[in-house]
Amino acid sequence: MDKHKMASGRKMVIRWSWREIWQGQLWPVMAALTLIIACVVALSALAIRVEKVMTDHGRSMIAADLVFSSANPTPELILTEAEQLGLTKSEQIRFQTMAFSDSSMQLVSVKAVQSSYPLRGELILIGSNAVSKGSLQPGELWIAERLFSLLGIKIGDQLAIGDLTLKVSGKIASEPELTYNPFRTMPSVFIHQADLGKTGAVQLGSRVQYRTFFKGDDSTLKLLQKVHPLQTGERWISEGNQGRTADLIIKAKQYLSLTILMVILMAAVTLVLTCQHYADSRTNTVAMLKSMGAGRRWLRQWLLSQVGLMFVAAIVLGSLIGLGLEALLRLPLAGILPDQLPGYGWQPFVFGSAVALLIGLPALGIPLIRLLDTSAIAVLQAQTVKPSKKGLWLIAAPAIAFLLIYGANTLVWMVFGGLIALFVVLASASYVLLHLLSKAKWGPAMSLALSRIKRSAKSSMMQLAALSGSLMLVAVIWLVRTDLLSDWQETLPADAPNVFAINIAPTEQQAYLKQLDDNQIQRSSAYPIIRGRLTEINGENAKRSADNGNDHINALHRELNFTWVTELPDDNPVVAGQWTDQKGVSIEQSLAADLGIKIGDKLGFMVNGQAFSVPVNSIREVEWQSMKPNFYLIFTPDVVKELPATWLVSFRINDQKLPFLNQLGRNYPTVSLLDLRSMGGKLQTILGQITWSLTVLAGVGVLSGLLLIFTLLRLSLNQRQREITLYRTLGASRKRISQTLWSEYGVMAIAAGFVAVAGAELIVFSLLKWGFKLDPSLHPLMWFTLPFLALLVVFASLMSVIKGLLKPLK
Repeated sequence: MDKHKMASGRKMVIRWSWREIWQGQLWPVMAALTLIIACVVALSALAIRVEKVMTDHGRSMIAADLVFSSANPTPELILTEAEQLGLTKSEQIRFQTMAFSDSSMQLVSVKAVQSSYPLRGELILIGSNAVSKGSLQPGELWIAERLFSLLGIKIGDQLAIGDLTLKVSGKIASEPELTYNPFRTMPSVFIHQADLGKTGAVQLGSRVQYRTFFKGDDSTLKLLQKVHPLQTGERWISEGNQGRTADLIIKAKQYLSLTILMVILMAAVTLVLTCQHYADSRTNTVAMLKSMGAGRRWLRQWLLSQVGLMFVAAIVLGSLIGLGLEALLRLPLAGILPDQLPGYGWQPFVFGSAVALLIGLPALGIPLIRLLDTSAIAVLQAQTVKPSKKGLWLIAAPAIAFLLIYGANTLVWMVFGGLIALFVVLASASYVLLHLLSKAKWGPAMSLALSRIKRSAKSSMMQLAALSGSLMLVAVIWLVRTDLLSDWQETLPADAPNVFAINIAPTEQQAYLKQLDDNQIQRSSAYPIIRGRLTEINGENAKRSADNGNDHINALHRELNFTWVTELPDDNPVVAGQWTDQKGVSIEQSLAADLGIKIGDKLGFMVNGQAFSVPVNSIREVEWQSMKPNFYLIFTPDVVKELPATWLVSFRINDQKLPFLNQLGRNYPTVSLLDLRSMGGKLQTILGQITWSLTVLAGVGVLSGLLLIFTLLRLSLNQRQREITLYRTLGASRKRISQTLWSEYGVMAIAAGFVAVAGAELIVFSLLKWGFKLDPSLHPLMWFTLPFLALLVVFASLMSVIKGLLKPLK
């Protein structure tokens, strides 16, 4: 009998809980939780897809998931471990040599590869009759398209590579592993590794680079990297450290995670206030139940059943809505993302549910624990409840999870710092401003609105902080996206140089530049090039710095390209010291920071067997991502002008000028022309994909924020029902109350809008300058746009509930 009563009681509790969810005051909490889960599922699923696509692009640029590069053959320990881990591998040996046809010769970059190359990306080889293939076989010889005109040959002709003579199989239409360093790029020639020994080009002492490509899952690749401590001249290459695409992909991934976090923060604000409203609305119900004999245990069971059912329903509904939303988000990216999209597994659903639970646990748990302390006498007389510290320990769960996930993420802490500054300083300043406005003479509606804001200081501050905080995060999402894309477009503009000419002899320099100018070719300034080494810092061997934990500084282990100028390039701003036109050298800031070099330090160099030293007169900022000639060290002319040098110039060629480029190569056979058009095209494609992906994700973040703000305002307005009823009872007209509401929320919207812009500018400045390492700028248009947007959201919120608020008294 007792069991029957208990089962019947549980059924009654569950039925009552369902009614409480759907007909009571709990449905706004469930709606907020569902919205959180749906947004997180949709955004994280799309972000995972986009991130995987970007990672695949980055890996296609290195022809593998991971590459081991060395001046010596790959250590046997690495090869054995890779085999044991089940990784796919392919080996490559590359070197520079002369290629000889019957009528000409040309310096080329030979890549001896295996048939399995590449493991990632595309190698497109087009032979006779336009037949294409994607791998090499022994006895084949494939050459870059420009070599046909430079060497005066066609498919089927003989070409000598060292001691080996092969028939040209066809042209290289597209290849991975595109490099961005013009000093290391030569027209490519592919041969099979089985034919390498026949060339006789690789001898003891030859400058050869060995690369081994690996393909496998990330965890296995991490294990592989641990088996061999790197030696001088060795390095692991991944999509995260390889040139320009690495920078784009890393920043894009940072933005994806930042957008998801800011959407979560906005949702958390709404959920906390929604839960607090629910707990306040159930005070009388709990007091009544206690007065009728309900015990604390039964009440706890009643509340927990409601919360449990609500969480289960929110997770199911939110996940389903998130799936549909993710599909809608992909529509604008249909022509950008690949047809075969990577999957995302269960991670978005687990992440969305975990976020909702971690936020909901303290947001709902703390007010419900306090609700259980409601006195039964409260059903007859309102009680003044002192703030309780019960349940505050629940905050530990999301706090610990947050620290574990984002503890080392400086971008996240910048956002939090901005939020704290906003809530503590800016929101207080806005409230003071509203307080001062209340002292001026206004009409009855505005006076009543300002009076209420002044009287309800705590409530008004909370509303102002929540509204301005949400608006600020919306602005941050959009502004960071805009500034990132603007910087990338400036880094790689449509008119960026795509050809480098190096090894121009001093006697040919003027004639070469004149030929470019006569044909109206857009070019850079010409720079003299001297190769040498940095050998000393303040009289001490420079390599000792590498031995003291700076062995990653590649500049100490190879020859560098030096130049001299009278005036520094315009795109190399001086960040320390002052450029002088004699007896000095300017150093790039990251190298200076790595080596601890300061203004006035004396650096020693070795060029062509000649040693000399010179003081540092300035430190420069260099935009390495730009496709322009850039240098670690720039000397004043008096220091190195007498040393033998060749010249370099970069310029832009379009398809119409291609015949001129080929003629230029024939007119100056000793000048190396490095055609980067293919690389620039691939980079533009990746940039286009990232641009659209970030735009869609930013748009979703903004819409999510606006929807959450809308929910927040509706909640705030619904809390005014009792107050408005009192006004009506005292004789206030519908028109007067309506005007008061419009005035109150209009003033708060404008104040919140300006506060949000100020906070957003501070956060975006910090994120760009110290997080993304970009030059920040002000956004004047946002000072008008955001307050106007705040007014629009307030207008929509009021229009949706004002009829219900002003319904006739019964």
